Amino acid sequence: MGRVVGPQFPRCRPQVAGLGNPGLPGTRHSVGMAVLGQLARRLRVAESRARDRRCAADLALASLGDAQLALLRPWRLMNVNGRIVARATELFGLTAEEVCLVHDEHHKPLGKLALKLGGSARGHSGVRSCISCIDSNMSPALGRAMPRLRVGIGCPTHPDTVQGYVLGYFAPAEQELLPPLLSATDLLLDHVRERSQRPSCSP
Repeated sequence: MGRVVGPQFPRCRPQVAGLGNPGLPGTRHSVGMAVLGQLARRLRVAESRARDRRCAADLALASLGDAQLALLRPWRLMNVNGRIVARATELFGLTAEEVCLVHDEHHKPLGKLALKLGGSARGHSGVRSCISCIDSNMSPALGRAMPRLRVGIGCPTHPDTVQGYVLGYFAPAEQELLPPLLSATDLLLDHVRERSQRPSCSP
């Protein structure tokens, strides 16, 4: 993968950021990155992904009808992903509402999908980092406006085991219960299409 170079990106470019830990693919905490990878394959841009040192992430650009979509996979660990997402948001000239986070959710049953239009981080370190950094770079309280696709990974048996649980790998039986990642990309694509049709999002 080469470095992304070129002119300024057009303002109307919704961004999807898959949160996770780059060195731990296949873990529960990195399911957001897995969904992003599936989305890139579906949009046929997986092979065109490039390393963008300006925002320290792998970046793929795709067209979806009239919408221009940026798929962002941060290089850093989950709890500092926000710096990268905020930097990319600034570079692309986006509002917080044009940034969709994809992340694991241990408060939801395994395989349950939900699109949340803003709100608190609910204890998720990656989401908390994104909210904090967007607030610092743009304006306080804007970070909470980011929509998020939450992918349920199930709940650990005891609250004290949450960290080990989310950093662990899905068991074979759990993998069979997970819905196809295609279902998650359907929700994402519907959100992007709806977002691109709003009058405020113009080229």
